[in-house]
Amino acid sequence: MWLPDSIYERVPQFWLLLGLLFMSSGTYLGFDYSLSFVYFGMGFICCLWSIWIFSMRLHARRAQKEERRKENARQAAERQESAEAENQAAEPAASADARA
Repeated sequence: MWLPDSIYERVPQFWLLLGLLFMSSGTYLGFDYSLSFVYFGMGFICCLWSIWIFSMRLHARRAQKEERRKENARQAAERQESAEAENQAAEPAASADARA
């Protein structure tokens, strides 16, 4: 399933907000209410899920950035090698024209 970038980027914030809402609901209901611990637990799980999503995306972006950097360096080296090969091929022709 594909999501628009604006929604995709906000998913960790949504989970964090949901977790904070669960925790604040548990606080509002009070500790005498039997389900307040469930609210706190769900809030804690949502907050952890938010942090996990954010960290996984951060690691994936770092890996992609490193991969792009290596690919750009490889392409630059290939361009430099091809330019040097063209220069070496052009030099003998230029020197032969200068002798004539």
